[in-house]
Amino acid sequence: MKRCVCCAVAVVTALLISSLLVTSAVAQSDATSSATASAHRDTSRGDAMIARYFVARTHELADRCLADVQTLDDWNAKKDEWRRQLFEMLGLDPFPEKTPLNAEVTGTADHGEFVVERVEFQSRPGLYVTGNLYVPKQRDQKLPAILYVCGHGRVKKGDISYGNKAHYQHHGGWFARNGYVCLIIDTLQLGEIEGIHHGTYNHNRWWWNSRGYTSAGVEAWNCIRALDYLQSREEVDGERLGVTGRSGGGAYSWWIAALDERIKAAVPVAGITNLKNHVIDGCVEGHCDCMFMVNTYRWDYPQVAALVAPRPLLISNTDKDRIFPLDGVVDVYSKVRRIYELHGKLDHVGLQITEGPHKDTQELRIHAFHWFNKFLKGEDPLIETAAVKFFEPEELRVFSELPTDELNTTIDESFVPAAALPAAEDVSLSEESIAAYRQMLREKCFRGWPADAPSDLQLNVKRKFDAEHDGVHLSAFSLMPEPEIELTLYVLRSSETTPEQLRMTVLNVLDDSGWSDFLKTIRAGFLNNFRDEVTTEVDVEAWKRVAGMLKSQPWGMAWLFPRGIGPTAWNQSERKQTQHRRRFMLLGQTQDGMRVWDVCAGVQALRLIDDAQDTPVWLQSNGPMAGVCLYAALFEGSAVERLDLYNLPASHRDGPTFLNVLRFADVPLTVAHVLPTSRVVLYETDSAAWQFPQSIADRKQTLKKQFQIR
Repeated sequence: MKRCVCCAVAVVTALLISSLLVTSAVAQSDATSSATASAHRDTSRGDAMIARYFVARTHELADRCLADVQTLDDWNAKKDEWRRQLFEMLGLDPFPEKTPLNAEVTGTADHGEFVVERVEFQSRPGLYVTGNLYVPKQRDQKLPAILYVCGHGRVKKGDISYGNKAHYQHHGGWFARNGYVCLIIDTLQLGEIEGIHHGTYNHNRWWWNSRGYTSAGVEAWNCIRALDYLQSREEVDGERLGVTGRSGGGAYSWWIAALDERIKAAVPVAGITNLKNHVIDGCVEGHCDCMFMVNTYRWDYPQVAALVAPRPLLISNTDKDRIFPLDGVVDVYSKVRRIYELHGKLDHVGLQITEGPHKDTQELRIHAFHWFNKFLKGEDPLIETAAVKFFEPEELRVFSELPTDELNTTIDESFVPAAALPAAEDVSLSEESIAAYRQMLREKCFRGWPADAPSDLQLNVKRKFDAEHDGVHLSAFSLMPEPEIELTLYVLRSSETTPEQLRMTVLNVLDDSGWSDFLKTIRAGFLNNFRDEVTTEVDVEAWKRVAGMLKSQPWGMAWLFPRGIGPTAWNQSERKQTQHRRRFMLLGQTQDGMRVWDVCAGVQALRLIDDAQDTPVWLQSNGPMAGVCLYAALFEGSAVERLDLYNLPASHRDGPTFLNVLRFADVPLTVAHVLPTSRVVLYETDSAAWQFPQSIADRKQTLKKQFQIR
């Protein structure tokens, strides 16, 4: 049975004192000293830990990739659901409405053997696609058509972008001279209307992960609509469509070939490799967001490639490509080849490796031309003509003036629909509805967690040391929320209070600035136990306040620093921090999402030490980390009696970042779902942001005391 806390006044006093170790995250005066301490921190332990973690999780996903497909029946039973999952991970499930393309030809450029039409259409209202359509002059029947999707080849003069279609024009020219219609379309970022591919790479748009948005989804959708456009053209045989492109265009070739069976032959060039290359070998650091789906279902990339089977697929690459390394490309081919073998179609899959770096070489093109001749025309002629450029960029420009209603530059705001808050009266908060809410989040946002609940894991809680000073007892415990992750839990109590006498334990979950302030405070009392830390500062007054509070009340104070913070901090450079966060996403996780798991493990660890399993646990934190604690409380249920959250973001737009969460929920809805099991106290200046949970608490008699804004 839980022990009650003595009185409201004492509780408020405790929170005011303990918050001294939390509020520094918003104190500007402490920001500089915290940053300085971080800059000089020894992160070797954290670097080694996170490296081991990324290796283990990557191998876990690689080992299971296509492993449960042993027969053709296995494949046929799974492929449709896998394709649906890929649509979802690209932000295309539910499938968007195919609105009118409103296609227009704004002009032409002439060559003796073909005409280039300057084309634009809208893949959805306001989302413009600019392209060049290469049409042979000599034709007596409908022709096969190639969709050529461009890599990152910028063509810009002054303030005018001519689109990467101008850079890759030589491909369109070759196809047109050899009896194909070819549509080359610009990409979102390097088109005539310049959008953004690099949301998480260098624009700090981590809310893309929370929204379930990736620029790869826009490219996939534009390709789908480009096929619609090709099939609308009288010159095109709509049953003989192929796709190719290199680098980024290689990636988009994968998306469209996997998603749309209208593609009858595909040659992705230097556009895919495996998770090992990206996560362990670091290739992710050379790629923008358009190369990756939001990996909700935790795939390795051969699973994308396999969805092309049994249609003709040539995987093409050079042998010295640093961002698509040879071993990863061969691994993709080997796993996909087995799926083609199950279909009895080994002649429909090929691997072409030529010598060279990451470059659009003539050798790569020749094999692609041969593949399409074989499977779209049933021919195998000698490749005699070279792929050369015939036009100046100005001749291929579609828009003389950019449309004022374009959404290209802001499409990340609307491409994936965000969930709206339900009506307060429709939120039941029954045990069944809360369980369903947890399950939905578990499947769509936290699928990267270990399969077992924290309460079922072997956390390997071990006592690291005990110390006493000034009437206060300090214990430090190690715990392992995952086999590769070891965290430290610090617990303070009065030396006169035994663990079983504690009336509650407040677990403070802190960020980097909180770690800095914790060290200043704790070193004032336990210097010998923290001599190895970089900082030499101490805050004697803060220590006296904490010690005085603990000696006057039978309470415990605990501190947990989730992975990547404090004792387990890894490389603090902005670049490495960014790329590690992107690695988490490639593994179907987020850094913040795994920190929720760490806090759940910390709550469970508190109940495993010193016969304190019945001691009420309160959680306390600040800023985005307060959001981490909120979700930990949701999943821990009655194990968390109360949350005291300072400056909790009102939306996941501002953090914490969890995969897809904004597609299904937002912070105010989660606050409401926590109220039946945990009291929530928000320390805020803007109460208007929290009217939703407030209205729910006001409507339900049992929740009136469960929600408070201070």
